Amino acid sequence: MNEKKTFWKHLQAWVDGEEVILDADKYIVSRPKREKSDWRSHFTMEYVKEHRKLYMFLSIAISVLFIGIMLGVVNGLPEFGNPHNPANNEVMERYLESGIEETGATNFVAGMILDYRAFDTFAEANVLFLAVMCAVILLKKDSKNYCAQEEQEKYEDNIFDEREKKPILQMGGKVLAPLVILYGIYVILNGHLSPGGGFSGGSIIGAGLILYASAYGQKKMRTFFTFRTFTAISVGCLLTYCACKTYSFFTGANHVGFAIPKGTPGDILSGGFILPLNICVGLIVACTMYGFFALFTKGDI
Repeated sequence: MNEKKTFWKHLQAWVDGEEVILDADKYIVSRPKREKSDWRSHFTMEYVKEHRKLYMFLSIAISVLFIGIMLGVVNGLPEFGNPHNPANNEVMERYLESGIEETGATNFVAGMILDYRAFDTFAEANVLFLAVMCAVILLKKDSKNYCAQEEQEKYEDNIFDEREKKPILQMGGKVLAPLVILYGIYVILNGHLSPGGGFSGGSIIGAGLILYASAYGQKKMRTFFTFRTFTAISVGCLLTYCACKTYSFFTGANHVGFAIPKGTPGDILSGGFILPLNICVGLIVACTMYGFFALFTKGDI
């Protein structure tokens, strides 16, 4: 006669690989209800309603306490513009006084993040690349992991994209997408001369790609921007960035003994390696933005 198994025996058999638990809920014994005398029974909605004024007073008191703490912290901060502030040290003076001579960039922000702190920016670009690669691993679908139902849904989506008429969006995308991408290129190329740079310009280019894909569908987008293109641009830009800054390891502080020509401030071809680094960062950001959009909407690039 078979002995009736408890939930724990079924669980042990499942761990040992002897059986599969299909209806595990029926083995779970419901916990007995707590007695009304339990202290937790006091913290009910009825109790809150009965002591509503007390809860309102406590909420206001806690809020006032936190506001007072934050105001005290703000009051203890250094005055804005005070020359003796901790931020006004020799590092900032070096950036402002020697930035143009050492980097060739009239945009001090670009000179700082792409020359003095270029390795930090390289790490940030790697973070973007790793983030989109994780999304690719989790969300990307291809012929090897599509089930029959998903294949049918993909086919219907493609048919819907082809037949759907979006004249306003398509006309706007046809006119605006090239202008948006062109403006993003301008922001990248002039990042060391004027406000802008790789991150902002790459965001603008990514927005242009998303606009075009929204207007014409991703099937049309894949005629010139495929997953192979996405991978080649991202990896190529990261390797180029790494190669451009590798010389700093061999030259020491201020690139002693291996002076990179800085050019003339105000000239688009000035700034040493800042221009190619801006281009690399901008392309990585653009690919990352469009990659997230494509993966979260269609599961593919």
